[in-house]
Amino acid sequence: MSMVAEAPALIGTSGDSLREAFGKALSNLADEFPKLVVLDADIAGGTGVHHFRTSHPSRLLQFGIAEQNMMAAAGGLAAVGLLPVVTTFAVFCLRAVEQARLSLAYSRRNAKIVASHPGLDVGPDGGSAQALEDLAAFRAIPGMTVISPADPIEMALATRAILEFEGPVYMRTGRSAAKRLFGDDHQFAIGRGRIIRQGTDVTLVACGVEVARALEAAETLAQESVSARVVNMATIKPIDVELLASCAVDTGAIVTAEDHNIYGGLGSAVAETLAITRPCPVEFVGVKDVFGASGEPEELANLYGLTAPHIVRAAHRAIARKQRISGRRKNFR
Repeated sequence: MSMVAEAPALIGTSGDSLREAFGKALSNLADEFPKLVVLDADIAGGTGVHHFRTSHPSRLLQFGIAEQNMMAAAGGLAAVGLLPVVTTFAVFCLRAVEQARLSLAYSRRNAKIVASHPGLDVGPDGGSAQALEDLAAFRAIPGMTVISPADPIEMALATRAILEFEGPVYMRTGRSAAKRLFGDDHQFAIGRGRIIRQGTDVTLVACGVEVARALEAAETLAQESVSARVVNMATIKPIDVELLASCAVDTGAIVTAEDHNIYGGLGSAVAETLAITRPCPVEFVGVKDVFGASGEPEELANLYGLTAPHIVRAAHRAIARKQRISGRRKNFR
């Protein structure tokens, strides 16, 4: 994968949630993809697909609260040539991992799973409803592509991309109103990360809601005379190996940021990649292997260490480790 640089992203005002952006895009694309059918587990209002239900009611299949059955049925629908999109909350996808593995990935079916309410973004629903393990679970399934877009513009582009893509996909949306980060000329490609802010001292690699926080952190670091590169890694699997290796060479220190457990998600994917390409210090911003709690998303993000100030501190730790390694190398010369 090649590294693609863009002009610095602009943090705008809050707009549509990612789930609403997904639902609107799906409705708008339905006529272009006549084999598209949407599978709902009785929560269309919560996943954004109420837009599709209104515009194409005959193509929305209602399964009730039966996610395992819905996931298995998606495999059957794909087997007869339809293009099924399974929609539910991320935490409910976890109860259907076996069906996703066997009926979709093992069978190599062209079906898509789109999960709303991931991570701490669920907020007041509490720890039992906050999926902090979904990226890890679906990333581990052979042949499963895993995507987490950052803003409503990218969500609409990613929705088209997964419909055009051949094979099973797991994609996160989001519950809260999302900041618009990108312009109408933004480009999205599965498997490609993008540099959205240049920097030379450290690279902040983020996905989903953490991209906006990484940009905020980069601004703070700039005021401290630290030059931070920001990478939007919307595709977690397959990850952009070439871009990560290039960033490690250019900056020598990496921070990952995700609304997910630090184990198994973006941070793990980045560390695994760098271990075999260009090892360097990596610091992980995410939930530290605990369950969440009830509260407003931004309050929870601060409580569990996901906000911009935490990314700033992680950047300083990564840079300090880089400098220690550089010092030791000089001593061995």
